[in-house]
Parts: sequence; C-alpha cells; structure tokens
Amino acid sequence: QVQLVESGGGLVQAGGSLRLSCAASGRTFSSYAMGWFRQAPGKEREFVAAISWRADITTYADSVKGRFTISRANAKNTIYLQMNSLNTENTAVYYCAADPLVYSKVVTGTPGYWGQGTQVTVSS
Repeated sequence: QVQLVESGGGLVQAGGSLRLSCAASGRTFSSYAMGWFRQAPGKEREFVAAISWRADITTYADSVKGRFTISRANAKNTIYLQMNSLNTENTAVYYCAADPLVYSKVVTGTPGYWGQGTQVTVSS
C-alpha cells in the first residue's frame, strides 16, 4: 500500500507561483511512476503532469507546458509540482497520483493510488 499526502496549496494572486509537494509512504516509492491531476469546480478531473520513476521521462498537459515543472526526490519519497505564471483557470484541487508499474496509467488517469488533494486558488 502507498499513501500519498499533498501539501503546498493555498491562495495566490494571478501571475504568482506555488510549489506543491506530495509525500509518499512505502519503501518502493522510487520505482513508482508519479503524477499530478486537478479538478476544478464543476469539471472532471484532468491530467496535469507525470514523471517516471527514474525522472527520465516527463509528460505535461498542453495547458501547463512551459509554466509547470514536475520533479521528484526519491531519497525524500516526495514529488513536486512547481507552478509559475498562475492564472485563475488554474484554480482547482490538485491530486497526487502513483502507479507501481505502468507510467501510462498515471498519464491516462488510472493509477493505482490517489492522494486526498490540496486546494489551489488563484485570485485575479
């Protein structure tokens, strides 16, 4: 079992930055593909970014390319999402996701594990 705990959400003005963290339990974290999703009010959950277990592959949604960066620190069992140039459309609950075997499961939204989410609110 893997437990994922997100942190770093909050209220930020448009144009600002936030860095989300996702801390994972489990001794095999370093072998997990990881990612971030978000769900805005009244909308379906959508993919944001993913990172392979060796961090040699990353994937981003078109809407965040060039502004968001996903990274991981396996020694800390943590992944990060650096979000820059935020706008009001980025307001959502952000969820961490993990899958022990298949990178594509994270990208397609069918990972084995989900976190509880952290709220990000961008004000105009």
